[in-house]
Order: sequence, then C-alpha cells, then structure tokens
Amino acid sequence: MKKTVFAGFGGQGVLMMGYVFAVAAMRDGREVTYLPAYGAEMRGGTANCTVVVSDEEIFSPVASSPDFAVIMNKPSLLKYEGAMREGGVILLNSNHVDRELTRNDLTAIRIPAIDIAKDLGSERVVNMIMLGAFVAHTKITSLDSIMNGLSEIVKGGKASVMKLNRKGLDRGAEYILRGDSR
Repeated sequence: MKKTVFAGFGGQGVLMMGYVFAVAAMRDGREVTYLPAYGAEMRGGTANCTVVVSDEEIFSPVASSPDFAVIMNKPSLLKYEGAMREGGVILLNSNHVDRELTRNDLTAIRIPAIDIAKDLGSERVVNMIMLGAFVAHTKITSLDSIMNGLSEIVKGGKASVMKLNRKGLDRGAEYILRGDSR
C-alpha cells in the first residue's frame, strides 16, 4: 500500500494530478482511493488530495503518514512535511519551494517544473511535469497508463493539448531518470 498526497494552490492542477494518477492505477487493476480537499476560494486557495494505491482492499481513504508527497508550493510543504512517514519522499516544485526540509529522515526531489514548462512553451503543464516525475520515481504506474487515464477523464480533449500534456509527463520523467533532481 502506497499513500500519496498532492498539494498546492487551487488552479495549479493539484486535484487533476491526483485524479489522473488514481484513474491510471485503477485501470492497472489496483485498489485505489481518491480523497480531494480544497479551500473555499478554489483558485488561489489551498488544494490537496490523497491517493492510496494497494494490491489489497483499502479500508480508509485517509492517507495518514504518506509515503510520498507532490508539493507545488511552500505553504503545502509547511503543512505536510511533518505528516510524512519516516523515510518518505517529497517531490518539490523547486520554482515555488525554496527552503530545505526540516526533517533529515525524508528525501527531497527538486523539480524546476515551471522552468521546464516554459521550455515546452506553456506553464499549463507544470502539473503534468510533476506527475511525470512522480511516476518515474515511484513506478506505481506507467506514463502510458497516466495518458490513458487522462484521455478517459478529458474525453474529446484537443489533440494539441493532449500532446503537450504527454510532453510534460515525458520531460518530468526524463528529469528524474537523468538524476538531475537532488
């Protein structure tokens, strides 16, 4: 069983990251729970979701002591760093999170997602870059499964947007695979 929290500001695609990951893992035949939460403001407020993926039945959607966190901004790091299980991994959007972890029992993986997105020509894929990095690091699912899940969620999505999303996923994964992230 692997527990993951995705967190950031509303509008950063945090809930979409978690939902796409949950759908992909479910289509891979895994047991999955997805629990979104967001502030009243939505865009610009806080947003987070937890996704639990297991080979066995899951009895609670609450992901206390997450194994992984995908953190899009500094307030989310402040909120979730203390909740992580010992030995957990936090993937950070380093363009928005400039501080070091306060715990030495966690691993930080820093991805300059906004810089990568700018290279791709659209900051709208920052969440897909982070999701690609997460998938490459954890191997809980595959990039192809993520794309299948995304296609299922945004039925009839523009081909150009789907192509850009795939580029974002691939670039995030490449960043991890090259070992540039520590």
